[in-house]
Amino acid sequence: MSAQPVQEDDDDVMGEEAALLEQSARGNGQSQSRLVAAKLGMVIRLAEARVEHGLSVPDLVQEGSLGLVEAIRSFAANGAGDFAAFAEKKVGEQMDAAIAAEAAAVRDAEQLVVAATDYERVEVVLHRSLGRAPNETEIAEKLEWSVERTRYVAQVVADARRRYDEELLAFVDPDAVDAEDIVDDE
Repeated sequence: MSAQPVQEDDDDVMGEEAALLEQSARGNGQSQSRLVAAKLGMVIRLAEARVEHGLSVPDLVQEGSLGLVEAIRSFAANGAGDFAAFAEKKVGEQMDAAIAAEAAAVRDAEQLVVAATDYERVEVVLHRSLGRAPNETEIAEKLEWSVERTRYVAQVVADARRRYDEELLAFVDPDAVDAEDIVDDE
């Protein structure tokens, strides 16, 4: 007999959810906020299940929340019957897309590090063999890259060198360096 009150509670929750979805579809922000708050546990559960895939739980919850908002906004127009399943699918898709984007960004960064290392090595080798600084065309030919790619990687390397120099200078106390001592040593 205790199953009857639980059924009534479930019906009340489903009725409230349906009303909130309907109000949200009409642009009611409070209804959307209440739905997001009610489904946040599902977002957290899905985030925790994906934590080993490259993003932190807070990042996944943020992405999942975006998916949940999209689910709320598109549910009425979609014609799906079960909001919970629809929302779970949208949240999962949003999280999976964020994980894929993060993995692609990491791969791109790793490839850029390899390219920068290759660029620096070839630059040094050509400088030694030519007896002068090589131009970008010579470096591009040696690396079998386009001049545009070589120019881009050269800019990345120059920016990295500049940042390194700035960070190094931040540790040097300018009052401790005597310019006359440096000049006299030469």
